[in-house]
Amino acid sequence: MTNIIEVNGLSKSFGNITAVNDISFYVEKGALFSFLGTNGAGKSTTISILLTLLQQDSGFVIVNGYTVGKNDRAIRREIGVVFQESLLDPLLTVKENLAIRGSFYGMTRQERSIAINRVIDIVDIHSISNRPYGKLSGGQRRRVDIARALIHKPNILILDEPTTGLDPQSRKSIWATILQLQKETGMTVFLTTHYIEEAANSDYVVVMKDGSIVAKGTPEQLKNDYSTDLLTISTEWADELRSLLMLDGLDFDEEKSLFHIRLSHTTDAIPILAKFTSFISSFEVKKSSLDDVFIAINGKVVNQDDSIR
Repeated sequence: MTNIIEVNGLSKSFGNITAVNDISFYVEKGALFSFLGTNGAGKSTTISILLTLLQQDSGFVIVNGYTVGKNDRAIRREIGVVFQESLLDPLLTVKENLAIRGSFYGMTRQERSIAINRVIDIVDIHSISNRPYGKLSGGQRRRVDIARALIHKPNILILDEPTTGLDPQSRKSIWATILQLQKETGMTVFLTTHYIEEAANSDYVVVMKDGSIVAKGTPEQLKNDYSTDLLTISTEWADELRSLLMLDGLDFDEEKSLFHIRLSHTTDAIPILAKFTSFISSFEVKKSSLDDVFIAINGKVVNQDDSIR
């Protein structure tokens, strides 16, 4: 596939502090890409450079064939951004806000009208299009924010923690919109989030820590590389099962009548269960998650109090 974003040897310092340290990655055209890292990881600095808002010290960034620092105006037309904080006027209606946004791109009145109707259809906000932005719910405002980012038909949509502060139902609705948008348009979606489970939908994930890339791959690759599945056995014969597991050389943790056995692969549970069936009251096989990956990489799960930056 074609790479729509390429980052090579990118570095940026602020005084004696190195925010981004010689990182390289790429984003394939049409992919859902997640860029993650805990507070201070260097993610926001990288995105600011990508958006032409900040100049790098070294390295280069290419966005759909345009080079950051040389073709910045063209790059800004390639990208639509949904920031954490809204850029829209709370006193104006949704349509009025979208019309103002369209004028920033030099659209005529007719072109703005066509563009507004197009994005209203895409994010399904017909029922609220004539309401003041400030009177909308959090989920409704986020849909309008996405519409604003799409007004100029960008090839890349950057979503900076798009569901922050939303209730679970609104988060689910926004994600349905994002995934449907990507499916129907083939648009490249570049995501940052502190809800780690949202990155599970990604085609590819890059993890930043202390200004460097510490992990990258598909969600499944990261799970395989940084975490393991877990077999938990409940038993009424703890002494006997403990002895047999030790005799078999299996590594396990014990918690009262529960035995936790880490697995390299989910199917590794099958021979264990078959061999010790008579000592098993019940069992559960838990597949590793991206939460487990982040615990392994960062020593803790990224959450709302330690938001991604």
